Amino acid sequence: MRKVRLADIAEAVGVSTVTVHNALNGQKGVSGSLREQIQKVAEEMGYESPGKGKDLGDGEADFQRIGVLIAEKYLGNHTAYYWKIYQELALAATEKQCFTIVETLKTDERVRIWEMPQMILQNKVEGIIIIGEIDKQYIRKLKEAVSIPIVFLDFYDSEFAQDAVIVDNFYGMYQMTEILFNHGLEDIGFIGSIHATNNIMDRYCGYMKSMMEHRKNIHPEWVIEDRDETGFVKFELPKRLPKAFVCNCDLVAGMLVNKLDAKGLKVPDDISVVGFDNFLYPGYADIKITTYEVNIKAMVKVAIKKLIKQFRNPNAGGGPEIICGQVIMKNSVRRV
Repeated sequence: MRKVRLADIAEAVGVSTVTVHNALNGQKGVSGSLREQIQKVAEEMGYESPGKGKDLGDGEADFQRIGVLIAEKYLGNHTAYYWKIYQELALAATEKQCFTIVETLKTDERVRIWEMPQMILQNKVEGIIIIGEIDKQYIRKLKEAVSIPIVFLDFYDSEFAQDAVIVDNFYGMYQMTEILFNHGLEDIGFIGSIHATNNIMDRYCGYMKSMMEHRKNIHPEWVIEDRDETGFVKFELPKRLPKAFVCNCDLVAGMLVNKLDAKGLKVPDDISVVGFDNFLYPGYADIKITTYEVNIKAMVKVAIKKLIKQFRNPNAGGGPEIICGQVIMKNSVRRV
């Protein structure tokens, strides 16, 4: 006998799959009479709720299921870095008797705002971890549609994404800029689209704090946009260059080194460069960029801990947790 799906119940009642999901899981947005009707039809059709631990095979009955959402825009230039985060997350989840299901969020505006993840529609997960920054209106709609806990990893927003785990972007980049000053470098530019993500904004603010403390002007032509509205990373250098660049991530730092090399300029002999992440992207030689290492292992462990806490107590969600990284000195900064 074929297994009854939420879509089958939705068709029988004449409502959406999301409405059926919400009705059968005690979630918001369904009137009492409609909820009762849906539950009655589901029972008559022989629907069995997946429930915790079912359909998982022998030995996995105690595992809890975590849905992982990653925006499609992060699977372009950033594919390797964000899959690294996911891999560490999946490993840490297994250690806590959980397993993960990953799904990407489409970039298309209509899809991003209206379509719920299949893992939600099919009632496959008991909590969600969202990796990276996504559309705030989508977050609002997601929270309205479901009552399962949601934790944000590598993204924080005071209104929509409070229960978050983030790296210390501000003081991390402040330290990287201070390294340049400590090496006698004072003409310093910044590469990163400041309004593209909260992470870049915070890193720019860390750079700006260091510049202000040293009473140095920030030249507009040396603050360079590095990506388009879809998140695709590309940038051009100005004719007049500073003595050093602070790059919002190691991907951009690697691209910068290649662009400088094409102009006949060497790092660090001609221009010093610092990055952020301590992640070597495929396709770039190991150019030993001095950088701020993100403690990915610690971040994913805290994210899972926050989610499990809410499995036990739905009201246990807290504010953001900031995870410190560390400066990694390599060979891209020259003392003058």
